[in-house]
Amino acid sequence: MARIAGVDLPRNKPGFIALRYIYGIGRSNAWELLAQAQIDPAKRVSEWTEEEIARLRTIIEQNYTVEGQLRAEIQLNIRRLIEIGSYRGMRHKLGLPVRGQRTRTNARTRKGRRKTVAGKKKAPKK
Repeated sequence: MARIAGVDLPRNKPGFIALRYIYGIGRSNAWELLAQAQIDPAKRVSEWTEEEIARLRTIIEQNYTVEGQLRAEIQLNIRRLIEIGSYRGMRHKLGLPVRGQRTRTNARTRKGRRKTVAGKKKAPKK
């Protein structure tokens, strides 16, 4: 089993798909990594040799910030924005969309479930 950056990669998937299981490695980074390590992207993880795994591991450790280190860095960036009182920091603090999306409708992922307010109906006409 290939274990890279503390993540067990799925054995039955091709390399360019399996590498995406590592937080911080996406589609383009996976292809780039496999090219640097001289591994066929279509080759399944179960077919990788120990030497290929070691090459990948060293490339990732030297050139990429992944997993826990990346998560910590992102949290520190958010904490910094909150501390300096920037607009983006305030949006993070309030749990609202940060990048200018509308909030009158939608934005339910950030705002959470609707809080129904009682007494909002219009009075009947006479």
